Amino acid sequence: MIKLTAVAALAAGLTLPTCRPASAEPSTHNGRWSVELVTESGLCSARYTYALAIREGQVQLISGGAGARVNGHVGADGSVGLTVSNGTASGTGTGRLQSGSGAGTWKVSSLCSGHWTARRSDTRTAQAD
Repeated sequence: MIKLTAVAALAAGLTLPTCRPASAEPSTHNGRWSVELVTESGLCSARYTYALAIREGQVQLISGGAGARVNGHVGADGSVGLTVSNGTASGTGTGRLQSGSGAGTWKVSSLCSGHWTARRSDTRTAQAD
């Protein structure tokens, strides 16, 4: 259960859906990102690391969360909103990305919560298939 909670925490942490209009293009944040979640309270493990891809504002889980489903969006201004689920565990996260880094908070119901940090792990933008 804690493992499932961790996956949900990732989704929550980087669970990147609220976005606001801004002047930047969504493609500004395209690419691969390494995300670290740090638990500040609750039953989750101390740290989790995940790899995510952003393509035209949509967030995709690359590694670190077998069985997890991620639904998230990065707005043109870098605002992040995510939901992640794995089985019965689910979580949310919010924050902001800037040129090559980002930060925010995450929460998995009343089980655990904390903060996340992200850094771009490549300089190439994600390409459409």
